[in-house]
Amino acid sequence: MGSTTTLEHPFDTATALTPDGEGRFLGHTAADYSNMVGPFGGITAATMLRAVLDDPRCAGSPLSLTVNYAGPIATGPFTIDAEPVRTNRTTQHWVVTMRQDDTVATTATVVSALRRPTWSDTEISPPAAPAPRSLEVAELPESPAWLRNYEMRFVAGRGPFAGGDDGAPAPTSTSTLWVRDTPARSLDFPAVAAMSDIFFPRVILRLGRMVPAGTVSLTVYFHAELDPLADPGRFVLATARAQHFGNGFFDQSAHLWTEEGTALATSHQLVYFKD
Repeated sequence: MGSTTTLEHPFDTATALTPDGEGRFLGHTAADYSNMVGPFGGITAATMLRAVLDDPRCAGSPLSLTVNYAGPIATGPFTIDAEPVRTNRTTQHWVVTMRQDDTVATTATVVSALRRPTWSDTEISPPAAPAPRSLEVAELPESPAWLRNYEMRFVAGRGPFAGGDDGAPAPTSTSTLWVRDTPARSLDFPAVAAMSDIFFPRVILRLGRMVPAGTVSLTVYFHAELDPLADPGRFVLATARAQHFGNGFFDQSAHLWTEEGTALATSHQLVYFKD
């Protein structure tokens, strides 16, 4: 199952991989998606998923992705090894490892699946939100660089990192916003994986000030099939909240929806912070 997008969009350039034998890919970090330390976690997740999707042995479409950020990713080249450890009738299980100078920087597991029609229902509902174009585009800071690749229109929970509520602690960690790639790009699984990590650290929203924070582990469950040729520029409704802060870590859950209210993905992550 190969990639269907071109390398003209910055996102595709940032996640581009060059095959280097069966299951091995060569890549390079992209300055356009840099974070305060290393790359934006969402672009790393998308790149790990891309390795599986670009592997001709891949069967089906992504069902889940778990990324464990084992250590800092330095600016420069990296190698990704992707191995399908088991292929069943319906699911295929992958182990993916990113290395720099023979040091493991990131690990991931991916489950792809051959989806089949069954009874379906969605018990969660999208949060109430006005139409995206009725909201102002958020003025985001110039740094970190990855923010410039997204257009964000906040419904609630802007926080100090988005030019709002600066210095004011928030009573809740919930943020809801409309988001899309800029420049416009059609949604595919790597893009959804990256958008699952576009939320500013919840601890910053709660405290109303900047503190060091970084994702330790991120899991994304993909609920919808995606048409890679669909019209670009469509918004995604994204909402996230933390459940517990303490002892230097907090957990976060997020939901992503289409403009029509279809559940795209749910994600969960564990984040380190220092106060």
